[in-house]
Amino acid sequence: MQTSPEQTLTQSHPGFVSDYLLYLLAAASDAASAQFHAKVRAAGLRVPEWRVLACLLDDDGAMITKLAGIALAEQSRLTRIILQMETRGLVARRGDAADKRRVRVYLTDAGRALARDLVAEARVHEAALIQSLSGGDGARLKPALRSLLEVLAQDNPGDSASGRAKKTGSQAMKNMD
Repeated sequence: MQTSPEQTLTQSHPGFVSDYLLYLLAAASDAASAQFHAKVRAAGLRVPEWRVLACLLDDDGAMITKLAGIALAEQSRLTRIILQMETRGLVARRGDAADKRRVRVYLTDAGRALARDLVAEARVHEAALIQSLSGGDGARLKPALRSLLEVLAQDNPGDSASGRAKKTGSQAMKNMD
């Protein structure tokens, strides 16, 4: 079994970085995401497209601004991604019934089928990750992360997910899954 760069750093350089929470969060997300992203690419999607499909499966007809916040993407970048997805027949954009200036994004039948398949694979991947943790850590991981997000939201009430997306863009998107 090959040693990952994260394991090498932790083993050979015990110190600040290898025990720093933000490093641990980013390294874990990067490693776990890489495994699943291979499946996304095998399905013919880029990772940002997967995120849009997954978000729309939860909230079909969402506005681009809301999708950007959930997908942790800059709105201008997400708009370009959605236009490409529309060309490929995965989503459809329509004006909001109440306010024609707003655009809502909907899954097509093809987009919905692909999203359902990938969400099923994502659930299997997530379950395997959680099960791989010992001593009850897996059962505590998601609640602990939710608690951390709640604390951070309280500490920075004006810094919503969509606000962070505007500031961090591709770095935040890279780690969402």
